[in-house]
Amino acid sequence: MRKRHRLGRRLLTLAIASLILAAFGTTAHAQDGATASQAAVDTTWVLLAGFLVFFMQTGFAMLETGLIRQGSAVNALLENFIDAAITAVAFWAVGFGIAFGASAGGLIGTDNFFLSQALSFQDGVVTYSKFGAYPNLDTLTFFFFQFAFAATASTITTGAMAERTDFVGDLIYSAIMGAISYPIIVHWVWGGGWLAQRGFHDFAGSTVVHTVGGVTAIVGAALLGPRAIRFGKDGKWQPLPPASNLGLATIGAMILWVGWYGFNPGSTLGTGNTGLIGLVTLNTTLGAAGGTLASLLLQYSRSKKWDLTYALNGSLAGLVGVTAGCAYVAPWAGLVIGFVAGILVVLAADFIERIRIDDPVGAFAVHGACGIWGTLAIGLFGQPGLTFAPAGVDAATRAGLLLGGGADLLAVQIVGSLATIAFTGVFAALMFGALKAIGRLRVSRIVDEVTVFIDDFEHGASIQPDLRPAVEVQSPHAAVRAASPASVGD
Repeated sequence: MRKRHRLGRRLLTLAIASLILAAFGTTAHAQDGATASQAAVDTTWVLLAGFLVFFMQTGFAMLETGLIRQGSAVNALLENFIDAAITAVAFWAVGFGIAFGASAGGLIGTDNFFLSQALSFQDGVVTYSKFGAYPNLDTLTFFFFQFAFAATASTITTGAMAERTDFVGDLIYSAIMGAISYPIIVHWVWGGGWLAQRGFHDFAGSTVVHTVGGVTAIVGAALLGPRAIRFGKDGKWQPLPPASNLGLATIGAMILWVGWYGFNPGSTLGTGNTGLIGLVTLNTTLGAAGGTLASLLLQYSRSKKWDLTYALNGSLAGLVGVTAGCAYVAPWAGLVIGFVAGILVVLAADFIERIRIDDPVGAFAVHGACGIWGTLAIGLFGQPGLTFAPAGVDAATRAGLLLGGGADLLAVQIVGSLATIAFTGVFAALMFGALKAIGRLRVSRIVDEVTVFIDDFEHGASIQPDLRPAVEVQSPHAAVRAASPASVGD
């Protein structure tokens, strides 16, 4: 009898243990599987978004090439193309470490250069490190996404300096931007630096990407000087030459709009909060729409013509403006931010023309002026519940000024924007000043954009060689075959 009781107890104990093991063992296995699945989804999401952002290089190339003259098209295409290659190397070697490495006083990152901590090889085993607060992303995936952003910042600059920048100078400043100037601002805002610690808001880059690119662009254009074509025979300032190919420019702008759906929604860095992705996507769309309509209507009120170029730049202005706040504002505010940006881009372009800085594609008006506006707009329209507060700060005070939050958030946004403008402006002045001192800022004076174009001098090529019979252009570097300046559409 006792043996039967002992056997029964053992069987009962074994049954209970089996149930516990099955329950908890299966749960743990399911959790591991769910975590792996979510990591795979998040990684795929971020990579696809990064591919879209990288494809924006094509949009910038098409837009710039369409807005400038045909005699400079090859130069614009090559600069936009090579900027991606230069930035990839510079950001991998130095920039990523400065942006996201261990912080030195909240000012600059100090490690992970050459992505030295991203992966390790030991005893035949490869280990991939995860990125900080995003355990579903490995560092290599995050690097690619951020590299695409870095490439955008330097590409913005080429537009303002189109048709007259020394090609070697372009290679040098693109490398410096990808390695140093852009990553420093990234560290301040996204890398845990001093602005992040104060609760500065910039979801996808109105400050980090567009203000940096726009301010660098206008400083470069000012030091570079205007194209010769901007002065008539009497020495008077001439209007901007007409765009050479508005079809190409339109395709470029539409590619950029599509690419922005990687830029902004991709900055969620994961798919866990689908509502946030939807909000960011909607605000991105409404911002672009508002900017397009505002620029088109404002220019029509002035010229009584429906102007395609203003509509294109207006869409980009709205996108730039809403980029910082797309995750922090309600949809109605996203539309307002874009609409104001569409007006601001026209006024900013007028101002740049009045002070006689030659910006062929309106790079500062689109990216600089509207990037600043988008940064400050969070301080006005930041939605309670969407904005955040740093440690020790009452979250209720972090709403926008117009939504009952007081001036606290606006003050932080102003400080962050001014600091970015000041640092970037001084850095750009030193960088371009040094290039000018060594004769690598402006292309040779042989290039007068009237009888000899930069495509002739630097590349010996034409985007339409059948319309430009070849001639010899003697340069200090070499004798190059080039196209005749008497081309159609120049």
